[in-house]
Amino acid sequence: MDVVLVLKALILGVVEGLTEFLPISSTGHLILAGHLLNFNDDKGKAFEVIIQLGAILAVCWEFRSKIASVIAGLGRRPLSNRFALNVIIASLPAIILALVFGKMIKAHLFAPIPVATAFIVGGLIILWAERLESVKQKNRKVILRSIENVEDLSPKDAIKVGLAQCAALIPGTSRSGATIIGGMLFGLPRQVATEFSFFLAIPVIAGATVYEIYKLRQEIGGMDWSTFGPVLAIGFVAAFISAFFCVRWLIKYVSHHDFRPFAWYRIVFGIVVLATSALGIVNWTA
Repeated sequence: MDVVLVLKALILGVVEGLTEFLPISSTGHLILAGHLLNFNDDKGKAFEVIIQLGAILAVCWEFRSKIASVIAGLGRRPLSNRFALNVIIASLPAIILALVFGKMIKAHLFAPIPVATAFIVGGLIILWAERLESVKQKNRKVILRSIENVEDLSPKDAIKVGLAQCAALIPGTSRSGATIIGGMLFGLPRQVATEFSFFLAIPVIAGATVYEIYKLRQEIGGMDWSTFGPVLAIGFVAAFISAFFCVRWLIKYVSHHDFRPFAWYRIVFGIVVLATSALGIVNWTA
């Protein structure tokens, strides 16, 4: 087995798992990491698509009791029916726009420089959203809605979060960032917006992954699976394990902290990419 290829798979798997559910954009990080590791050919693209399932599997495992409860209550429990409907409603806007504009977006924006720009813009938006949140918390006259968990969300809340998620079609924006920050701007508590983002990731990312695998079916079918299969397995497992611990950490983090550190990380990282490109240190346009 090619040791270098194994290391690339391990690195990309960890990058996927650690960034998928944080508001820092997994797609953007994979584009940049794949570029640096020279693993952005057809094999690399297929690899990045498939290992996303590892990250989604981690969420399914972490919330397995909740998911099983909702599935068991479909058709019998109003809360289960409403929660499932909310996930569907919130998923539709991004899915529809991805089908209409996905090809154009990939042709023009799936590159390091646009990603770095989106990092910076997204970071500034997070700082702005957190400033608004601080003002809201200090204003005693603000009447907060009684939303304690994801089952309290209404279909109207779901469509708002779904529309916010559409911003994540731009690589570097972050799907989790768009849904969490969007939810907060629409009045949802930080913890509820974060948890709903986890559940929303399951159909959106799983569906997108299956669709991408279908589009890459010829490239995938023509690969040497005797060598690519083990490498893919390593990346898949690395994505699952890193995503599992990341999800658990984020759930605890949002209980007592805001997202400003992620915003500054995005801004600094984006500036570094743009600066290294402008100075000719890294040829990000190659």
